[in-house]
Amino acid sequence: MEDELVIKPLLVKQEPDNISDSNDHGDSSGAGAAVRPNDSSATVILVISTFVVACSTFTGGSVGVYSSLAESGIIADLGLTVAEYSVFGSIMTIGALIGALVSGRTTDLIGRRCTFWIVDIFYIMGWLAIIFSKGVWLLDFGRLSLGLGFGLTCFVGPVYLAEITPKNLRGGFMSIALSMASYGASFSFLIGSFISWRMLAIIGCIPCLLLLLCLFFIPESPRWLAKIGKEREFEAALQRLKGQNADTSHEASEIKDYTENLQKISDDKILNLFQRKYVHLVIVGVGLMVVQGLAGPYVFTFYMSEIFDSAGISSTVGYLVVAIFQIPATVLGASLIDKFGRRTLLMASAFGECLGCFLAGLSFLLQDHNWWKEVSPILALIGVLVYLGSYSFGMGGIPWIIVSEIFPINVKGSAGTLCNLVSWFCSWVVSYTFNFLFEWSSAGTFFIYSSICGFGVLFVAKLVPETKGRTLEEIHESLTHILQ
Repeated sequence: MEDELVIKPLLVKQEPDNISDSNDHGDSSGAGAAVRPNDSSATVILVISTFVVACSTFTGGSVGVYSSLAESGIIADLGLTVAEYSVFGSIMTIGALIGALVSGRTTDLIGRRCTFWIVDIFYIMGWLAIIFSKGVWLLDFGRLSLGLGFGLTCFVGPVYLAEITPKNLRGGFMSIALSMASYGASFSFLIGSFISWRMLAIIGCIPCLLLLLCLFFIPESPRWLAKIGKEREFEAALQRLKGQNADTSHEASEIKDYTENLQKISDDKILNLFQRKYVHLVIVGVGLMVVQGLAGPYVFTFYMSEIFDSAGISSTVGYLVVAIFQIPATVLGASLIDKFGRRTLLMASAFGECLGCFLAGLSFLLQDHNWWKEVSPILALIGVLVYLGSYSFGMGGIPWIIVSEIFPINVKGSAGTLCNLVSWFCSWVVSYTFNFLFEWSSAGTFFIYSSICGFGVLFVAKLVPETKGRTLEEIHESLTHILQ
């Protein structure tokens, strides 16, 4: 019965502010305010810290679509063969896999803030190598370096924000910062058709330089400092994030007690994830990464021009419409996540992706049978817009938010590495197999993706916990049965 009472609130929709009120009936003096110190307003330092994550994910979005936009220019200027350019385009995924492999250990070993320094070094090195490249080797090195930075960003960004943001702001701030990947892609689509590939790389350096500047002002994650035993630095970082006049004693005590308790239990090793108390968390984290990756987002990122051309749509027009449409969709997700919760938006997003892929598949099916030739291109465009809009407000960022929230800090590094690897492996599988599937059946390809998205709706409904309105310590205690 105790286990049911602990787990159940995270699996049903509820108002989180009522969680701690069960023992406070009849107390009008504020006894139920035990969780209130964790409710905070945004401080300047918190905004700057969020901006750092936003810059790194914005760059990641630009990196993802760069090879699609620069293809004709690079092949013409540097004389690359199709095979050489294919290596250039795909090597980013290899870099991201390497970054994912070391992301958890690196972030735990040197800290979240120092990892951002490494991310920015990889980003700047990558863009500069592409800008000054005269041949294939420097070009590939630059793309590999950008992939390494993006692979690290996918883990350190959401983990850092989850650890520094108050529970009442966490969903919105994380959603805004992580959705910058969509903005980066949209911005590149908007300008990529009108400028050269070198100029596009130069513009890609701008958010990296802003990231470099802001890194001088942000604090280290207080929870990571507590984990490694730096008590004075922990209290100073927490005070900076909350504001100089804020009372941080309650939250500081809660974090220290919980972290000390976790440190006594186990070290952060990959095998610890397969203990019984973590199995459900691993299923949720890995499952979300599988659904997100195999549902095909990188198909639309890497092969959008091919999809538009095959559907009879102008690539330039398609890029512009997609870029404009993604912006309100992303804003919508950020504004709703702390109101309706993670699970609701994830299910709505997965259903929207399912519908978008189905419409795209239906348009190619009509085209294959020469039915409604005037309608099929419009249907394909609507399908792409519905898919990408749905991805932007939910499946694009929320799986990373949940992964960064549900794992305790004693296994967060290993869990993050595993989830990050699964995400990039699935992305590689989808991007590698797309051309083969598309040649086999253009309609069938999108129907397969639609089925995966449909499975995602059921997966989220049955297994994914709701985490809105909870501190990280409350989430971990409820999900892993650890008593302080």
